[in-house]
Parts: sequence; structure tokens; C-alpha cells
Amino acid sequence: MIDFESRKIIEALRSGVSSRAAGQYFSSARQGLLSDISKKLSEACESKASGGMVVSGRYGEGKTHMLNTVFSMAHSENMVVSLISVSKETPFDKLYLVYKKMLSNTYLPGRLQPGFMDTLMNITEGSPIAVDMLAYTAKQLDVDKLYYLLRSYFKTDDMDEKYLIQADLEGDFISNKSLKQIYKRICSEKAEYNVNFVRTKHMSDYFSMMSRLFQCMGYSGWVILVDEAELIRGLGKKARLKAYRNMAGFLFPDAKQQATYSIFTMTDDYFDDVIEGKHEYDNLNEADFEQGDRELVEKALGSIESAKQLVQLDKEEILMIMAKLIDFYKKAYGWNPNIDMGEILRRTDNRGYLLRTRIRACVEYLDQLYQYNEVSDIKINELGQASYEEDLPSLEGLAEMQV
Repeated sequence: MIDFESRKIIEALRSGVSSRAAGQYFSSARQGLLSDISKKLSEACESKASGGMVVSGRYGEGKTHMLNTVFSMAHSENMVVSLISVSKETPFDKLYLVYKKMLSNTYLPGRLQPGFMDTLMNITEGSPIAVDMLAYTAKQLDVDKLYYLLRSYFKTDDMDEKYLIQADLEGDFISNKSLKQIYKRICSEKAEYNVNFVRTKHMSDYFSMMSRLFQCMGYSGWVILVDEAELIRGLGKKARLKAYRNMAGFLFPDAKQQATYSIFTMTDDYFDDVIEGKHEYDNLNEADFEQGDRELVEKALGSIESAKQLVQLDKEEILMIMAKLIDFYKKAYGWNPNIDMGEILRRTDNRGYLLRTRIRACVEYLDQLYQYNEVSDIKINELGQASYEEDLPSLEGLAEMQV
């Protein structure tokens, strides 16, 4: 009998794409690192304190697969999970863009699709969650915009107004003036901001508010997974420093952000090629940073330097992965041959050190055996090393060239 869930996993692994399903089932390797992460997640749930770590490894060695494994671990702890990759559309120097992408890729435990606004829609004025969130946003954040926003949201019965306010919570921000008008219309009183909200300065309020909201909704905490953080290197000098400052906000959050644990992955050449190669500490000394921000950037750079290493798998771990892969392949195609593990290990051993490539080579071996009852040459080779160079200089770079 064909197992279609197993077939989905095999097809994803054949293409070299990590998936949440694969991460759930292939979690036997790197038990030391995963046990440490599991402990950190449990501590965040129990103490409500927040923190984070950086994990580095070679290109193609399984960083994304590791995050998908953590994804499943976090859901088993009843934690909300957000999973994003740094990219040109999600540049880490602009937190308001990061927030929008993160909210659209946030998964509640037990759900296959992202999103939670349907749950938020059911929260009514006067409910315990509404009372807690209004008290929190009124007193604990840097600005009180979110208090007026949430009070309007909980109070109104007009669905058009709810969707408009909901769009702000998802990252399409309402202007301060428009929110005042909405609040006066719904609550029949004037909103008096202590400070006007500015998205380039006050985005930490939104992350803190979400961490509190998830707890009020009954979840144990929030896990934020940021893949391919090495793409920060493609930013200009000033933008990279801002990205490190924002990164530090997740790794070393203040007390407002509760029960949240963040993990960044990046390639292991980042410190040598970027932090030392581009003289980031010298750049920091030249930058116009406030003292507190300067210290946070230094801490982020230190976290990258001392990142947890995703070490190469040993032979025993590789054998465990191969055995599980063969088991999934048999289920996927209703096929039950006798396979020599020593032979399959020998035939895939010369495919290079990359975990991703060795897995693809194993799948190709099984494909040939399944289709032809024999295996000739395996064609899968090592994937090329990623390139992070921009085709064109940044605007900041052009400005520096003209000086």
C-alpha cells in the first residue's frame, strides 16, 4: 500500500528541499545540539524569559533541515512558530518588513497552514484575554499605539473596521492620524498618544505584544526561526550594522518580550569573510550609534563568532538517516527489496561532504534500483557553493563611490 505522506517526503528530499515533514521524522542526528535547543525551549516556556542562539554550518550541511526539526519540537511543546529566511524582500535592517513576513509565516500548534487572525477575531471586549492585553499595551510598551489599536479592535462589531485594524497587526500599518479617527469613532473619546509611533523606531513593541498575545491565547511560548542570516552580508555597511542591532533584539531581548526563543542560522564563513573581512568592529566605531545600541551590535557580532557549530555527521548518524530514508522510500512506493546498507553507503560516500547531496545520492540509488533492478553510476554531484555578491552595488555603495 502506498503511503502518500512518505512519498511527499521522498520527493522533497529528491529535489534537495528541506521540509517540515522531513524535519519531524529525521531528528535522530545531531542529538547534542537538538537536546540543547530542547532545553532552551523548555526553559523559555517555564521561566517566561526570552533568548536566542546562532547556529552556523557549511553550505548544504543541514541548517534548514535542523530548523524544520526544531519547528516540530516547538509545536510539541505547544509553542507558536514563525519561520522566515533573510532575503531582499526580508532585509534584516528593516524590522517592519521582517515583522510583516514573520506574521504571514506564523504557525499555531496543530495547524498545517500559517495564520492566527481567525482566533484573534473571536476575542471579545471584556474577555480575560482582552483585559490582559489592554493592561499590557497601556503600561508595558514604549508607545501606546497598540493600546488604542487593540481597544478599537475588541470593541467594534463592524467587520470592515476589524479587517482594517487587523491589517495593521499583520504589518500594513495605519497612520497615527487615521488610528485617532478610528478610535474616536469606535470608543467615543480622543486618543492621546504619549509618543507618536514610528515604524523604524518602535517595531519592538509589536514583537513584544505578539509574545504576550500568544501566551494569553494559551500557548507556552513563541519560537522565531531565521534561516540564511548570512545574506545580511549583501547589505551596505550602515544597513549591516542596523541588521546586527535588530538581530541582537531577538538574541538579547528586554523583559517586555516573554517566553520567546529565536534561532538564526548562517554559513560558517561569515565571521572570517564579513565580520573580519569587512572590518565590522571598525565600522561600528565609526557609526553614529547610541551607547546602548553599540553594545547590542557588539553582542550580536560576538554571538556570530561563538555560534553553535553544525558539525559534520559521523558514520553512525549517516547510517541512521539512510536507514530511515530507505524505510520511507519503501512506504512511498509499496516496495520491499533487500538492500545492502554497506553497498548504499559505499556508493554514496564519494558524493562529497554535503548532507543534502548525500541524501539526494541515496534517493537516486533507490530510484535506479526501483526502476531498473540495478544501479549504474550515480549522477548527483555536490551543489555549488552559494554566492552572495550583488550584481549591482547598493544605493549606499553608490553614494560612497561618489564621495
